[in-house]
Amino acid sequence: MEFLTLPSPHSERPNSVSRVMRQVLLALLPAIVALTYYFGWGVLINLILASVTALAAEAAVMRARGRPALPVLGDLSALVTAWLFAIATPPLLPWWITVLGMVFAIVLVKQLYGGLGYNPFNPAMAAYILLLISYPVEMTNWLPPRMLNEHLLSFGETLSAVFTGMLPAGLSWDALSGATPLDEMRTQLSMNRTISEIHQSPLWGDFGALGWEWVGNWLFLGGVWLIYKRAISWHIPVAMLGSLAAISMFFFTIDPATHPFPLFHLFSGGAMLGAFFIATDPVTAATTKPGQLIYGAAIGLIVFVIRTWGGYPDAVAFAVLLMNLAAPSIDHYSQPRVVGHGEGRDG
Repeated sequence: MEFLTLPSPHSERPNSVSRVMRQVLLALLPAIVALTYYFGWGVLINLILASVTALAAEAAVMRARGRPALPVLGDLSALVTAWLFAIATPPLLPWWITVLGMVFAIVLVKQLYGGLGYNPFNPAMAAYILLLISYPVEMTNWLPPRMLNEHLLSFGETLSAVFTGMLPAGLSWDALSGATPLDEMRTQLSMNRTISEIHQSPLWGDFGALGWEWVGNWLFLGGVWLIYKRAISWHIPVAMLGSLAAISMFFFTIDPATHPFPLFHLFSGGAMLGAFFIATDPVTAATTKPGQLIYGAAIGLIVFVIRTWGGYPDAVAFAVLLMNLAAPSIDHYSQPRVVGHGEGRDG
């Protein structure tokens, strides 16, 4: 008898790399628009500069290897790396730091290990950590959101600041820049101020900081769309955000005066970006379903620990890279049982 059923995998619409990457880029667009609105033209300048550098670096590596560049550039993975890196960095980051980060991410973190599918670490986060440790002042020099910014820069002024380091007459970096919400919260708590006192500042919105919470909302909606399109699975985002919310709720319940409400942790830093767009990287994350739950939950826990007791206000990049190291072991010990390969029976 002839069976018409084709062999597995039984997928109606197979996901190609370029198709998934294209969906990730589309899901990031609303958050990029929000970032540009709240924090200025520097967001788009960083995005373009990072994208051009990433594509050029990947093409150069392919040419050095004597391989065609177009198929590799066409999978859009370098562009995704550039976008993730660009929106995680300050809007007025000097151009040469962006270029350095992208060259490191593409050439050393990605291509040195053999290209897409072989890199053990997330390239965008590896570059971010390298620059954060090497240039901590430049990498934490954020602008306040537009509703609190008394010195909104034009496109030309922003371009000058990024490429020459020169600000308009009468402005200094101290007057223009501001702390991130997580950094501000850490600083104020270290001065023995309570959460209720800290929230009296105009920086804060409904459950996070002004501007930042809306960027987090758009990242959340973009991530949900990726799950709906099956570009990513729900396991890692739910486990990471659930773990972060649970541990922060535990400490908030114990001492609400010194531990912010869980929604602050979810919407004031890089949690949404990390949960849906970074931790879900199919190359560097755990691949089994139980393993993805462990992997995501561990990232959420590490984020809270570093934010609360560590030396950095945000910790998504550190947590993701640490769990990239653990992903192979998690996969090894969370493999599903293979049916039909049980122990033999006597007799």
